Amino acid sequence: QVQLVESGGGLVQAGGSLRLSCAASGRTLSIQHMGWFRQTPGREREFVARIYWPSGVTSYADSLKGRFTISRDYAKNTVYLQMNSLKPEDTADYYCKAAMFGTAEYWGQGTQVTVSS
Repeated sequence: QVQLVESGGGLVQAGGSLRLSCAASGRTLSIQHMGWFRQTPGREREFVARIYWPSGVTSYADSLKGRFTISRDYAKNTVYLQMNSLKPEDTADYYCKAAMFGTAEYWGQGTQVTVSS
C-alpha cells in the first residue's frame, strides 16, 4: 500500500501562484508514476499532470501547459505541482494519485484550491 498526503492548497487571487505537495509513504519503490487531478462539483475528475517516478518524464493536460509544472523529490518521495498565473476556473479540489507497477492506484484525500477574481 501507499499513503498519500497532500498539502499546499488555499485561497489565492487570480494571477497568483500556489505549490501543492504530495508526500508518499509505504511501498514507494513500486510506484510507476504519480499525478495530479482536479475536480469541481458536478464534474468528473480531470487529469492535470503526471510524472514518471524513476525517470522524471512528465506530461500535462494541454490546456494547462505553460502554467503548471509537476516535479518530484525522489529522495523525499514527494511530488509537487507548481501552479502559476492562476485563474478562477482553476478553482477545484486537487488530488494526488500514485499508480503502481501493475494495476493498483492510490489517491490522496485532496486539497482545495480557490482562486478569487
